[in-house]
Amino acid sequence: MRKKRTAFLVFFIIALCSLLVVTLLLHPAPETSALQRAVTNAIDFFEGSREPDVLLMLDVMHRRFGIAEFADALQRYDQVLAERPQQAPLMRVFRRIADHDNPLQAEDLQAVSFDVDRVTVPALYCDRLGLPADYPAMFVEAVNSGDYMLTHALLAWIWIQENGCEAPLPNGFIEYMYRATAALIGDDLVVDDLELEAAAFLYLAGQGALVDHAFVERVIAVQNDDGGWLPSSNTPGDSHWHATISALLLLLHVEFPADSYPPMLAPASP
Repeated sequence: MRKKRTAFLVFFIIALCSLLVVTLLLHPAPETSALQRAVTNAIDFFEGSREPDVLLMLDVMHRRFGIAEFADALQRYDQVLAERPQQAPLMRVFRRIADHDNPLQAEDLQAVSFDVDRVTVPALYCDRLGLPADYPAMFVEAVNSGDYMLTHALLAWIWIQENGCEAPLPNGFIEYMYRATAALIGDDLVVDDLELEAAAFLYLAGQGALVDHAFVERVIAVQNDDGGWLPSSNTPGDSHWHATISALLLLLHVEFPADSYPPMLAPASP
């Protein structure tokens, strides 16, 4: 009887060990996941970056996700601002993303000339300056224009909400904007800059559920060896900062899911 019990115990231990091995093979340790490797490599891609738009988004990532490598992003931005007087007016305008109390000079807002900036800048300063009377009509037109005007209207809406402002819009229009932005993300194998921006901004807006996880998997799959992404994954060339900053912002939200995050805009000083 004792021999039978011993044999049964040995068989049970072998079976249990076999089950553990199979489980580990099917479910590898999360710290070695493709998502985490992609995020780490993308963070490395921006080491030493001096692109102003990049530095502002790195500051957002530091405040939102605690990315230590980006802790000095605003300091680096101010260094670049001091070195580029011709770009300084527009750089001072957008510096408010990282500094709520950002000072403006009288002529700075006159530097806003691109169509996408005409949509986002009023939202960025709406708590200080209010929104223009024609802003709701401009906003609706931007959404209906599609492409980057649509994604930047979504970004403007994020800032309007974070600044506590109001913009009278048609009933159901914001939900329509979310769906239209999600529709920019195709289901083919190609990953392009517009899709990356649409997905990243949806996550910023708390609408990440509208982004198919299959798209996230494609984003990880087409990352370049240098940690960056191409403007379009089917067009040879070098990794570009814009596609890469959008991809990293997207993947950080996926890696660190939460019911809520710190705001994108820097809060007022206590």
